[in-house]
Amino acid sequence: MTDTALPPRKIAHSIVRPLGLAGYGVCLAGIVNRELLRFVQQKERFLAALVRPLVWLFIFAAGFRSVLGVSIIPPYETYVLYEVYVTPGLAVMIQLFNGMQSSLSMVYDREVGSMRVLLTSPFPRWYLLLSKLVAGVVVSLAQVYVFLAIARLWEVEMPPMGYLAALPAFILTGLMLGSIGLVISSAIRQLENFASVMNFVIFPMFFASSALYPLWRVRDASETLYMVCLLNPFTHAVELVRNALYGVFEPVSFAVVLGTTIVFFALAVVAYDPGRGIMGRRGGPKGEAA
Repeated sequence: MTDTALPPRKIAHSIVRPLGLAGYGVCLAGIVNRELLRFVQQKERFLAALVRPLVWLFIFAAGFRSVLGVSIIPPYETYVLYEVYVTPGLAVMIQLFNGMQSSLSMVYDREVGSMRVLLTSPFPRWYLLLSKLVAGVVVSLAQVYVFLAIARLWEVEMPPMGYLAALPAFILTGLMLGSIGLVISSAIRQLENFASVMNFVIFPMFFASSALYPLWRVRDASETLYMVCLLNPFTHAVELVRNALYGVFEPVSFAVVLGTTIVFFALAVVAYDPGRGIMGRRGGPKGEAA
């Protein structure tokens, strides 16, 4: 049997093998570099990412300081100002918006952009999606640490080693939120529909969490809302980062964030599979065959 008689799947595998690790590395570097270039060229995107959390930190938090006190709860060893409490949640909020915005670009890219070409390349789709996730996390880390630097100038100080200790937590939370965004993007056909979907995802996730107020306060107000907050993976992302900034490992939050990342990334891989997922039922990007 000649090579031309091989089934399409075996032919694809025979093309992938010569690429080797170097080829996969070039692919990852190319996707990350493209995302960084897009981020650098779109300065308004960087400013917009900082405006939301800074407004909360400088205006809302300052106004709520005298109303909302935060008692001694882990990982804090003393009473803290409201600004100090909300800063980790606002940092993860940056990653939430970045993950959704990265998914928004995926909606465009898979139709007429570079991802339309990459999705037909010999690289496995799971690897392309993972590369896209990594690129989004790299961009979000730059935004998060600039925000934390500005917050420190505003006298919202964390332990110096906490900024380094929180890096793995930020990477994991970025992957989780990016995976959720990928699943959502797989179901969106037109950019016009994405904004409304984002509003139904971002704001409930953010407000029904421990980002702005301790869970014990939520429980005092409503037991139902408290249970919703506990089931919200964004709550555990915030708590994972909040504890990491103080050098504390939170195993429950870590397990929830890691498990959510795996589940949603697997769903994204299936959804973008032209033979099984949502993209397949649509015929793929612009009619791509399964």
